Amino acid sequence: MLFRVDVAAAEPLADQIAAQVRGGVMRGDLSPGERLPSARELAEVLDVNLHTVLRAYAKVRDEGLIELRRGRGAVVRDDTDVSRLRLVEMARGFVTEARRYGLAESEMLAMVREVQS
Repeated sequence: MLFRVDVAAAEPLADQIAAQVRGGVMRGDLSPGERLPSARELAEVLDVNLHTVLRAYAKVRDEGLIELRRGRGAVVRDDTDVSRLRLVEMARGFVTEARRYGLAESEMLAMVREVQS
C-alpha cells in the first residue's frame, strides 16, 4: 500500500497516516494479518518525523485496527470489523461537517435521534 501525506493540509500528518490505514483496511488493500511498514521505514519514505508515524499507529491501535508487536511491527488485526469501520468513518465525516456548521455535540446527537424515528 502506498502512503502519502500533504504537508500543506490543515489535517495533522499523523491523522492523515491513520486515515490512510483505515482506508486501506476498508478498501481491502490491507488484509487481516498483513504487516504495515515499520514506523522508521514509513517515516523515511514520507519524510516525516518517526514520532508522527508512531502517533498514527498508536491511534489506529487504540481504534482496534492494528496490533503493535515489539520486534514484529504493526499488523492488521485478524478480527477487524470492516462494516463497523465504515460506519465509524461515516460518523466521523458527519461530526466533521457538523462542526464546520458550528453545531454543538447536543445538536448532533439530537439529529441522530431524529433520523432514528
